[in-house]
Amino acid sequence: MIIRRTAQIVLIGLLTAIILPGIPPARADETERTENLRMQLVLDVSGSMREADIDGQTRMAVAQRAFNEVVDAVPAGTHLGIRVLGATYPGDDQALGCQDTQQIVPVGPVDREQAKAAIASLRPTGYTPIGLALREAAKDLGTGETARRIVLISDGEDTCAPPDPCDVARELAAQGTRLIVDTLGLTLDDAVRQQLVCIASATGGTYTTAQSADELADRINQLVDRAQDTYTQTPELVTGSADCAAAPLLAPGVYADRERFSEHRWYRVPIQPDQELRASVSIALDRPVNRDYGVLLRAVHPNGRELVRGTDAGSGRTDVLSTGLRWSAASDSDPEDSDPEDSDPEDADPDSADPDDTDREDTAREGAGTEAAPTEVCLVVSNSFAGPGGAGNAPGMPVELTLDLVAASPTPDSPGLGRGWLLLVVLGLAGLLTGVVAGWLTRWWGTVWKEN
Repeated sequence: MIIRRTAQIVLIGLLTAIILPGIPPARADETERTENLRMQLVLDVSGSMREADIDGQTRMAVAQRAFNEVVDAVPAGTHLGIRVLGATYPGDDQALGCQDTQQIVPVGPVDREQAKAAIASLRPTGYTPIGLALREAAKDLGTGETARRIVLISDGEDTCAPPDPCDVARELAAQGTRLIVDTLGLTLDDAVRQQLVCIASATGGTYTTAQSADELADRINQLVDRAQDTYTQTPELVTGSADCAAAPLLAPGVYADRERFSEHRWYRVPIQPDQELRASVSIALDRPVNRDYGVLLRAVHPNGRELVRGTDAGSGRTDVLSTGLRWSAASDSDPEDSDPEDSDPEDADPDSADPDDTDREDTAREGAGTEAAPTEVCLVVSNSFAGPGGAGNAPGMPVELTLDLVAASPTPDSPGLGRGWLLLVVLGLAGLLTGVVAGWLTRWWGTVWKEN
């Protein structure tokens, strides 16, 4: 028995030693965070939150349960605060009621027990001063190099305007500090929806309804997770053009723009022959859209020839749609990288088809063998969104474009399916060696077994 167990350990050890070297090492996050993520949850605690119309529970009970789950799940390093509105003044004096907003948990490292105790003490009480609460929440978050986020949860319209919440959201967006307000509605009332959509769209945020405690907790956690991925660099505001010639010239960085339904926005990126362009785009759905949609990101030669594309598509409800691409002059001239399917015009957004562009691309392909590498690459962001009747198309949907230029390499940093040959050789040798060793150990094991 001891010999058999020893043989098993030896076999496992040898197989591990053979296979593991072919697995690429994990990479550390290359983004150096200069400050912690700062978020503020803003909760409506006005009298209407007493309504018991969500799974037989009051809206307040559902919100408290969701907040507790979120507090437990907040990632380490997040600075989270909680502000409430309409929570303390029960009287009829509107002037006093419309000043009723307090920060019950300061923005900072989360003390989970303190936060839960503060949440448990809330009782639906008064008015709904959303505009004032947003202003104060922005002050709570302060300023800095990175984006700040507010998540507003409400079941009703502001009852205290002025200030009008939409005007406050536009005011905050115009201050130059990157502040994003995501809104969550606890009712299907159309007037409430319109106000919350307006607040979110003015700041590049998203709007969603939640009709259960699980939906509310899941949605807030999604927003926290997304903020973890995007807050580290404040996007620079930019306006894409209708064609490449007039497009803004962009350096590596993160940029924010807005794009209307079925629109195409162009940008230019300078690139050296020894560089590789990496680009990604995300479009947030801050308003209702029709069921089927897609987003297309293309890198295009200045002469009109498509170099590479990235696409994403969906059907049904989603919050954000993203895609990306990478391109270098070396990959463009490598026959292994050319894929007829990547340039199939049937895959492109039909609205972007232009007969002149098609002629230019065909001509460029015929002379591709002698074509010089471009010193600028044109990027175009297209979408196939459409809205139901009455859906607003202005301002456009929030677009976040990320650009990077790195040293070009003829092969990936570690074996991968992009090139294929190195990976096949490694796997072939590993399989051959594994078979030889396994066969030898099996024969040796059988001999030992017979002798014992």
